[in-house]
Amino acid sequence: MELAYSLNTLYFLLSGVLVMWMAAGFTMLEAGSVRSKNVIEILLKNVALYSVASLGFLLGGYSLMYGWGDIATHSIYSDFFFQVVFAATAMSVVSGAVAERKKLWTFLLFAALFTTLIYPIQGAWSWGGGWLSERGFFDFAGSGIVHMAGAAAALAGVLILGPRKGKYLPDGTPRPIHGSNAPLVALGTLILWMGWFGFNGGSQLAIDGIVNADAVAKIFVNTNTAAAAGLIAAMILSKLWLGKTALNATTNGALAGLVVITADPLTPSPIMAMVYGGLGGLLIPFTMSYIEKLGIDDPVGAISVHGIAGILGLMLVPILNTSASFLEQAIGIASIFGFVFGSSYVLWFLLDKTVGIRVGEQEEVGGSDMWEAGAKAYPYFMKGHGEEE
Repeated sequence: MELAYSLNTLYFLLSGVLVMWMAAGFTMLEAGSVRSKNVIEILLKNVALYSVASLGFLLGGYSLMYGWGDIATHSIYSDFFFQVVFAATAMSVVSGAVAERKKLWTFLLFAALFTTLIYPIQGAWSWGGGWLSERGFFDFAGSGIVHMAGAAAALAGVLILGPRKGKYLPDGTPRPIHGSNAPLVALGTLILWMGWFGFNGGSQLAIDGIVNADAVAKIFVNTNTAAAAGLIAAMILSKLWLGKTALNATTNGALAGLVVITADPLTPSPIMAMVYGGLGGLLIPFTMSYIEKLGIDDPVGAISVHGIAGILGLMLVPILNTSASFLEQAIGIASIFGFVFGSSYVLWFLLDKTVGIRVGEQEEVGGSDMWEAGAKAYPYFMKGHGEEE
């Protein structure tokens, strides 16, 4: 018993470290996806939001979602550590969608309230043993509870913020705004891919014994397979649709495959995981394009990747998992999305009317880096900011 307790505690801690490393993935992905004039602000925002989430979930979020009770199978502190990095992940989804035009300190205030109240309230409905759990809603590792919830909060913020200046032509036609560093986009994707093994594998909640060990191994294989299939599917679609292989569509295909399989990475066979991941990779480029045409400016495609793919993953669960039903999955989706979107919209609105959530026009045009940090991310590659010859 003591050995199992120790193994499970260690597994929770190591899985939590992997999920924490996803913060680096989000940071690199976003830094590469925005223009060079906003990179430092992105870096500040991501390292700060992880810190804010850690403190907010400690001070109120964990007790609201789970309660600080004794756990027989592993240390309560390892449980908290594993759960706090999930809360930070949900908030990281919001970060990329509102990039390049929001105020740093207002965003961090939203992050504090989101991770202390909004995220744990809806999480308690299912993972905390609440009413969604009692009804039979199934979300193994957080396609809805983490990813769709983050996308719902992101959508609310984007709707109030509005698009970046110059994103749309006078007739409403969207124009591309290219990121500053493509290698960081690829690096961020691979870091997220790696961290996802802790995200899904750790959600088995134990590693002791043959059953748990085999389950974790299968989860790892299915997670990797879904990501690979999502990437290849998006890559092929990009070539056929655009005539070119777009990097952002390709990398987002992998992330979509990961979000889809997160709802149930254990039940499907690896072949079915490939199918599920491939569906996510095919869906995301279309939804990203459609959302953009609606006037919703999401610089990294987070609303599609984490929201649409999250919904898809949840609705695929009952196909193979007999403990889930399409009706209860739909009720769970509507409840989580409705609550998180509604409460986040109210919170964004109140922040907008009080402290303001968007930087001024001059600051947006000049870039958030000089406005928020007083420095540039790439000074030696910008005219007038290099060393004297």
